[in-house]
Amino acid sequence: MSKPQSRTIEILKNKEAGVIEDWINELQKTLSDARISAEELHSQAREMYKLLGEAVRGNTLDIDAPSSAALRTFLETISRTRALKGSTSEQTAMFVFSLKKPIFKQLRSEFGSDPVRLAEEIWATTELIDQLGMFTVMVYQKTREEVIRRQEAEMLELSTPVVKLWHGVIALPLIGTLDSSRTQVVMESLLHRIIEGGAEIAIIDITGVPTVDTLVAQHLMKTVAAIRLMGADCIISGVRPQIAQTVVHLGVDLEGITTKATLADALALALKRLGLTVSRTKK
Repeated sequence: MSKPQSRTIEILKNKEAGVIEDWINELQKTLSDARISAEELHSQAREMYKLLGEAVRGNTLDIDAPSSAALRTFLETISRTRALKGSTSEQTAMFVFSLKKPIFKQLRSEFGSDPVRLAEEIWATTELIDQLGMFTVMVYQKTREEVIRRQEAEMLELSTPVVKLWHGVIALPLIGTLDSSRTQVVMESLLHRIIEGGAEIAIIDITGVPTVDTLVAQHLMKTVAAIRLMGADCIISGVRPQIAQTVVHLGVDLEGITTKATLADALALALKRLGLTVSRTKK
């Protein structure tokens, strides 16, 4: 909670035109962001200054108080908008922090002959602006984290494409590390396609998985178990010699899970289990 001095509040109200003009000039000098037009910057500055005045009750500004709801909403909106546009946290916070200099200018003009009072007013103003600036940084950071989580989820979905190899046979080529989050996406993708297409056999190809440790093996076994519970069979392909050696060395029990060296071998086995054969046509 910030407690600006009553004289500072009067200055903010009585010198509004001068403070806003100096603030806009300061923004144009310090806030270099091509994503925001000059007109938008001017509009945002005037709107925030108005809401700031409305949020002050008595000599107190509490960012969490009901009287600050409109100010909070405004700061949240510009912080989220700038985060989504790609502005940095510094650029976002500087929109608020740059208001200090114009206010200090007015305070020096008013209290220049009284150093003690000037220091008190400057300190109170600093606390006020810092509180608002940190609020914008918090909202910005939260928005960026949401964007990153959404992008990670989208990348996981894109990195787990389930393809139909034959009627009743689907395959999922895995590339990269298989962790808990990705295992969940793999399970959901495979189970959805099994239900959607009535697949009888699912092939998980791990040719693109660089290493297989105990954790990766456990994730694979969980996925195989989930596929079997849906009434389908599962084959793991892409088991290279080094991966086979690693699995044996780790003592991982893959008993009951069919493995093949290549995706072609796995597809041939799947077709055989379905009672199908592939032959060359006579020329």
